[in-house]
Amino acid sequence: MRRKSRDLFNLVKEKEIPEHIAIIMDGNGRWAKKKRLPRIAGHRKGVEILRDVIETASELKVKHLTLYAFSTENWKRPKPEVDALMSLLVEFFNKEIDELHMNKVKIQAIGDISKLPEKAKAATIQAINKTKENNGLQLNIAINYGGRAEIVRAIKAMIQDVHSGNLSIDSIDQDLISDYLYTKGIPDPDMLIRTSGEYRISNFLLYQIAYTEFVFTSSDVLWPEFNRERFLESILEFQGRKRRYGGLSSKGDK
Repeated sequence: MRRKSRDLFNLVKEKEIPEHIAIIMDGNGRWAKKKRLPRIAGHRKGVEILRDVIETASELKVKHLTLYAFSTENWKRPKPEVDALMSLLVEFFNKEIDELHMNKVKIQAIGDISKLPEKAKAATIQAINKTKENNGLQLNIAINYGGRAEIVRAIKAMIQDVHSGNLSIDSIDQDLISDYLYTKGIPDPDMLIRTSGEYRISNFLLYQIAYTEFVFTSSDVLWPEFNRERFLESILEFQGRKRRYGGLSSKGDK
């Protein structure tokens, strides 16, 4: 480990570690364009970055890491790019699953994986099943995920349960709604990181991020450049925040 990374790691370890970190991995295409490479080269480099981020989160004893891998809107991209992204998903699981399993990482998918191409769906299900008993970092991969679609799905399920007599309207509250989301049983993110200098949520975890702290990188830090040190720096920035949840954290706060 480089000295700077080691020092940053030790600084982060001295403070409270976020329980749940979510990441919007943005900038693969722009990185490739900057390097005069095809877009898929940016996506491939972005997958390589995952290794350091997952490893670091695991070493820090982060309980949940949620990655926005493929949104419901991403199907609108050119078919060759979509096909390449699905192939990269399969490749990632095939190459990394044994090491992830060895390190007790538990894989979970959020989103409608039934709509994935057969090979991508099979690789995802296999990774979930292989790691389901692990008790280390839970790696939640958002695939064919959209925050609005998730809420619509939850509403439909609740209406169905009301009609069938399994749910009373009066029992519906914020906690119950959470139980109908893909993230049932997962605490809301403490922090959300977005790379590449964009200041958007992009339909990600809309219900879950009500009190999440956002950390945005500068526009010159694209996802393929988001290394271990930048990940640790983002956590340090989060650790310097005061989380009030609508209240007052100390006397004199407004």
